[in-house]
Amino acid sequence: MTFAQPEELSEFLASNQDIELIEVLMPDFHGLLRCKRIQRSEFETLFSGGFSVPGTVPLLGLRGNLYDGLSQSLVGGDPDKSLRPIAGTLTRIPWIEAPIAQVLTGYVSEEGDYSWVDPRSPLRRVLQRYENNGLHPTVAPELEFYLIAPGDGDRPHPLMGKIPGTSLNQEGIQYCMPDDLIDCHDFLEQVRHACEVQKVPLTAIHSEFSAGQWEINTHHQTDAVVAGNHAALLKRIVKGVARRHGWGATFMAKPFAEQAGSGLHVHVSVYNDRGENIFAEPDPVTPPRLMPRLRHAVAGLGKTLEEGMAFFAPNPNSYRRFKAGAFAPSGSNWGYDHREATLRIPASGEKSRRIEHRVSGADANPYLALAAVLAGVHYGLDEAEEPGPPIPREADLSEAPITLPKRLEFALEALRCAEVLPSYFGREFTDAFLTLREGEADDYYSQIPDIDYQWMLRAL
Repeated sequence: MTFAQPEELSEFLASNQDIELIEVLMPDFHGLLRCKRIQRSEFETLFSGGFSVPGTVPLLGLRGNLYDGLSQSLVGGDPDKSLRPIAGTLTRIPWIEAPIAQVLTGYVSEEGDYSWVDPRSPLRRVLQRYENNGLHPTVAPELEFYLIAPGDGDRPHPLMGKIPGTSLNQEGIQYCMPDDLIDCHDFLEQVRHACEVQKVPLTAIHSEFSAGQWEINTHHQTDAVVAGNHAALLKRIVKGVARRHGWGATFMAKPFAEQAGSGLHVHVSVYNDRGENIFAEPDPVTPPRLMPRLRHAVAGLGKTLEEGMAFFAPNPNSYRRFKAGAFAPSGSNWGYDHREATLRIPASGEKSRRIEHRVSGADANPYLALAAVLAGVHYGLDEAEEPGPPIPREADLSEAPITLPKRLEFALEALRCAEVLPSYFGREFTDAFLTLREGEADDYYSQIPDIDYQWMLRAL
């Protein structure tokens, strides 16, 4: 993934002469695309490498604040950090009526490469290890989200279709309902069009099990950083188009207590320099024999599962998604074609034999989730350990106990004591991430929620 040159700007403006503003998109540690609009007079400065922003931008909390414990070399005096636009990401914004463009950017070190504070830097480090081994991962993210109905009450509600002839909402399981596609056709078409304009390749869109919930899949990519860009841009597109319709959209992991959570599932396969899938078997049968290198990869993912939970589930809300019977992971298990397995081997041909990692919530930073998954696979391939037997295809996991960390503070402690992932992510990045997440968790748990009063104020 290279930086854009001034020629790319000139070519874009030649065919988009009405553009007067560019939204400069700056990813942070959360995966949020923070944004600054610049005037036409500043376009050339951005594309010639002379544009900078406060160096603390990638380190901000969800509410825009900084936390004690970050290195003074990072935050002291709030020094500037150079930004460079990423090649191929300058596009129009189709959901805004005014002629505005956008471009993804990266934070640049003094040497002119990506800085370690850029949230793509761990993923780039992981991919370099694959390159050193002559291996090439292919990944595909799947994102779930809720559309939010307009309202002015104290609590949000999912956007549901109406029962014909009534003002009643259609509740219950709505998986792949054609009526939902019809009801939301204009929204979905505008999302599709925006993805086309912004070069985010979609494969499928469908309504999920819970009313108001949707899943959108992007096409698999041989460059995992590009796949992360697609996921980050897709979130922005969905939220932007929903706002245009007067709705909301959320990628919270568990926005509604009684409805399914939203996940970010990651499919990963690995190919060698000859283009061969190293997870495939030379003499395929059905069901497949799960070949040694696939099992090694699964073992590595199991080994790094707890270490990576703070990346897969980065917010206190994330852990409300994990409960029995919710088609969400329960522990370090794996199996063939089993949707309750944490690490699922989908039914597929040998060319596309892959692992589906089902742990991450939709609230995860896609760059960091991809980095943690690929680091686990790489570690497993290097160590060549066995993962233990797969769960039977017919196993009932609906009442399986949750053995994953159940709270963010447990996940952060697992990362702080981690032996594997920090060596892939870099110690500086890992420590800064921990400082941010621990500070935000402390702020979250210092609040007094309404349920404290409902349960305790009168009784105690």
